[in-house]
Amino acid sequence: MKATEQTLQQVERALRKVAEKYPQTEEPSLLTDIHIRVTQETGELMVYDDDDKELTRCVVEQWIDNKDDGFYDSVAKILHTVLNKQKKLIEQLPILRPYSFVLENDEREHLSELYLVDDNIVIIDEELMAGLDKDLDDFLAKLLKD
Repeated sequence: MKATEQTLQQVERALRKVAEKYPQTEEPSLLTDIHIRVTQETGELMVYDDDDKELTRCVVEQWIDNKDDGFYDSVAKILHTVLNKQKKLIEQLPILRPYSFVLENDEREHLSELYLVDDNIVIIDEELMAGLDKDLDDFLAKLLKD
């Protein structure tokens, strides 16, 4: 599923609303994760904190009654893209680090860690890492051969 411009705008707006809930302060809050729940039947995108307090919600029309088998994988890629685009906003939230944006289904099951904010850790995109094991094995075999 390719995200429409409207879908991207709706997700970006939801993230901005989350950021508005956390005004800049001297001390970071104790929140550790932000949970994004998506309901495949209704297209709802809901964002919660660790205490299950709703931060924002919206309905993404493109996702309403979507029957794709890879629905949550597609949603994860869209959310990951928007989070990367909103990196400056996301990383300035006054939240105790490290904190994550986590994708969950409507039954609150963890599906994917979308974005990790930490000063010392960087998560590399899966697509960049694809085939790395084979490349390293080939490199090692070549070194041992010489």
